[in-house]
Amino acid sequence: MSQTERRELFPGVWLRTVHTDKFKSAYLSITLMAPLDPKTAAANALVPSVLRRGTGVHPDMESLSAALDQLYGGAIEPVVRKKGETQCVGFVASFLDDAYALEGEKILEPAANLLGEVLLKPYTRDGAFDPDYTAGEKANLLDRIRGQINDKRTYATHRLTQLMCGEESFGVDKLGDEAHVEAIAPASLWRRYQELMHEAAVEVYYCGSAAPGRVEEAMRSALAGLPVNEDRLDPDCEVRISAGPEPRVIEEAMDVTQGKLAMGFRTGGQTCWEEDYPALVLCNAIFGGTTLSKLFLNVREKLSLCYYASSMLEKMKGLVLVSSGIEFDKYQQARDEIMTQLDNIRAGKIEDWELEGARRTVVSSHLAALDDQARQEEFWLGQAAAGLDDTPEELAARFEAVTREQVMAAAQRLELDTIYFLKGKED
Repeated sequence: MSQTERRELFPGVWLRTVHTDKFKSAYLSITLMAPLDPKTAAANALVPSVLRRGTGVHPDMESLSAALDQLYGGAIEPVVRKKGETQCVGFVASFLDDAYALEGEKILEPAANLLGEVLLKPYTRDGAFDPDYTAGEKANLLDRIRGQINDKRTYATHRLTQLMCGEESFGVDKLGDEAHVEAIAPASLWRRYQELMHEAAVEVYYCGSAAPGRVEEAMRSALAGLPVNEDRLDPDCEVRISAGPEPRVIEEAMDVTQGKLAMGFRTGGQTCWEEDYPALVLCNAIFGGTTLSKLFLNVREKLSLCYYASSMLEKMKGLVLVSSGIEFDKYQQARDEIMTQLDNIRAGKIEDWELEGARRTVVSSHLAALDDQARQEEFWLGQAAAGLDDTPEELAARFEAVTREQVMAAAQRLELDTIYFLKGKED
């Protein structure tokens, strides 16, 4: 059994501990949580990668790797994520759990200190980030941004959210955009880093066998250099209740052999904070969230209108996003059939096996997170961004209680907002 606690280390700096003997490694993460903003997203995304290049004590990746090797081959990786309208940047780290150290030595404290060193004691030149490290990581970030277009399935969903939420923070890419990356200089990145250290809410996570009190002491020591600020920013997320009077339709042409049809729905204000959230999760699972879903079994398998068809729920933003790959001339048929399947759910045309299959999939997915340290950390980061404390087990119990009528009601509140169609270029 694992035991989860959350405590405040400093003002606006929180530690969540999952005390468990299940794993041979301990998992640590530090996340800075800032509002998604087109002006700062690129610099925020760049900061952890530049920090990971070297510290004042270990000035390059080679010496940092040597320090990690001394901790039984631990790992510290920069990470950039998006939770609702919050940009989450920082590090995930894994180390051998103390319980498995060959000579009974402590690993948690030196590992925590090294992670704190990477965050708080960067390698600098002339009072700012190293120009070579900054240039190298800028090039890597630009490659990542430009590379997004190569996966057309992901790109279509990305474009849908950009267009659908163009006036909302959610439309901002977690990596920022090329123009803002290009404009970053070592001095401007250093200023942004200082602002993040002062302003961002900080979420620290630990999963392993160490007692919570010991973890708290280790992290207090490791993060003692953080600036004290009583007013660190709380994560926030705007939820638009309804779609416009008519769905917007945007078509773009590229040199592609397969069309991409993406459809964005507003959930009518249903989000992870609402009492009816479990019904919305099951509604999405029945609609397109699993391989037993109506989109998969009917639109793809039975009618062969799509190469793939699925839906995903953005629980904090109140969006359901449908993604499908189609022949160019099947656009109208596929669009109509996707809406027909949603109408079937609204009308209660849900077989018992569909409801129970969706329920089992959703419940097992949440409980499976308990067996995977990375997934569990991701889950708790999402809860922190949303200001929620429900455990995977508690959510699973809520899913068990959802009725067919509640799923119907959730579906009836979905409104089609935006359609994005990526088609081939005309000859």
